[in-house]
Amino acid sequence: MDYRLGLVCVPVSDVDAAKDFYVDRLGFVPDHDDQLQDGVRFVQLTPPGSGCSICIGEGLTTMTPGSLEGLQLVVADADAAHAELSARGAPVSDVEELPWGRFVYFSDPDGNAWNIQQPVSPSP
Repeated sequence: MDYRLGLVCVPVSDVDAAKDFYVDRLGFVPDHDDQLQDGVRFVQLTPPGSGCSICIGEGLTTMTPGSLEGLQLVVADADAAHAELSARGAPVSDVEELPWGRFVYFSDPDGNAWNIQQPVSPSP
């Protein structure tokens, strides 16, 4: 039996502002935006190339907006990711070199904290 993570809820205070940030600044693909009923809106967004999506919306979670930390995207080239996101106007950190990888950090408008990792290449 395989278990694949498919969806992570990200708590936000302004759904439209968060959707604009994730789509326009980060390049996430907008998969769904459905008003399911009064007080329940489901927006699914997928990072390019990812098998896992995020959802933002209204009435989806009891988490406090901005309380999520440690979401991680993995890329082959941290410098390229930094350049692309900077060009899109995303508020990204400089690339940080660590023994276990190269990292770029950012937060969404509510303060949900993300990192982008370029893993260390295995030694030959």
